Amino acid sequence: MRLNQVTVTMPDLDAGWNFYCALGLKPIVDARPRYARFVCPDGDSTFSLHQGEIGGGGTTVYFECESLDETVGRLSEAGLRFVSGPEDKSWLWREAELFDPGGNRIILYFAGSNRVDPPWRVGQDSRPE
Repeated sequence: MRLNQVTVTMPDLDAGWNFYCALGLKPIVDARPRYARFVCPDGDSTFSLHQGEIGGGGTTVYFECESLDETVGRLSEAGLRFVSGPEDKSWLWREAELFDPGGNRIILYFAGSNRVDPPWRVGQDSRPE
């Protein structure tokens, strides 16, 4: 099984379009004001916006960045506002957090080999603290 796409709900797709283009995603479908779809700059995963009212959130989307600190610096200079990071986490990822115009939580991160093979992986002895 392979992840195809993540879709988040957003009331203003124009604002979402501008945000995700600034983040570096490449538009592949523009059916605004109802729907928009992007391809991630690395790999073949896609990300979509669906028009709708903010419904309590709870959505967090993680985008992996090889050069996290540089990416956050470039995006900050472009006007995106981060609420935290980049900072090292106890689960061995380096993360920065921001929110899109629809209130969805976005985490930019770098995990290296810890992405799918942390020291506490199921079947190994150690656990995170």
